[in-house]
Amino acid sequence: MNIEIVDPTVHPNWDALILSHPSYSFFHSSAWARVLHEAYGYKPLYFTIFDGDAIAACLPIMEVNSFITGKRGVSLPFSDYCEPLIHDVVRFEALFSHAKEYGKKAGWKYIELRGGQQFLGTTTPYTAFIGHTVDLTPGPDALLSALRDSTRRNIKKAEKEGVEIAVSDTFTAIAQFYQLNGITRKYHGLPPQPFRFFRLLQRHVIAQGLGCVVQASHQGKPIASAVFFQFGSKALYKYGASDPDHQELRANNLVMWEAMKRFSERSLTTLCFGRTDMDHDGLRQFKLGWGTEEHTINYYRHDLRQNAFISEEPQVNGFSKTIFGKLPVPVLNAIGSLAYRHMG
Repeated sequence: MNIEIVDPTVHPNWDALILSHPSYSFFHSSAWARVLHEAYGYKPLYFTIFDGDAIAACLPIMEVNSFITGKRGVSLPFSDYCEPLIHDVVRFEALFSHAKEYGKKAGWKYIELRGGQQFLGTTTPYTAFIGHTVDLTPGPDALLSALRDSTRRNIKKAEKEGVEIAVSDTFTAIAQFYQLNGITRKYHGLPPQPFRFFRLLQRHVIAQGLGCVVQASHQGKPIASAVFFQFGSKALYKYGASDPDHQELRANNLVMWEAMKRFSERSLTTLCFGRTDMDHDGLRQFKLGWGTEEHTINYYRHDLRQNAFISEEPQVNGFSKTIFGKLPVPVLNAIGSLAYRHMG
């Protein structure tokens, strides 16, 4: 098979080719590749088999080169999932073998796949998450009826309390989201993503009609915000943030409902709620309240030195979360700006 390594940030027709595959997602788009490359310096290496002018198979990978965490190939960094765009196991094995050979020569520690269960059979995943997706095709009225009773009550409460919603594609909206995101990440004991990353998201994604910021305000003050992407007929909830001092207003529920309604009215077919940790039952129940269907998202790591898949669950350091939760938001912002490129 003739395998080419493609950089989607310079390929003239990449998005149109990707959209022809039924398993496409926003994470396969050229805009997402451009953001990751410009924000963190990752090198796009999309192992691709062409059939004439069409893509017959594609395994998207980015090279993460860090002096702290090492050099590896990830499909794809900071992406909730990224299925190989491949119809059959023969082509998957050909592309994966080619990627492994490339990685060995390039000095990668491992290749990480965020998806690919259908090709890997009984291989034990490195870690796993829960995904949630809702079908938008029934329309807003049917979607509202399908919500959990508590979810509908929370939407009505936010409306009754005077929470107002605005949908925007502006730099100001993403800057206001970033402020709320710092508060939210501190609450969870995590440093936030760099502001440069969100600035590039606004430039390459949101301002190009591939997403929006949905913001909730109360008495003129932003109290909740979420970043959504859309690509083809599919929408994706990617980032959410809110001020915990106004949690009782249930603004997050109104943000999600207005986005869901908007995407359904614009004839998008699905809304993905992203990934959820297996042990995060509160977030899982929140997402189930929107009439979503659950599925498992497996991550696989193939150690190139051992020539074998790794099946060790990564350990979360609770102590570091406690420390981060005590730091001021500006300090956490600085840590995120320095550290994130090493984490992909």
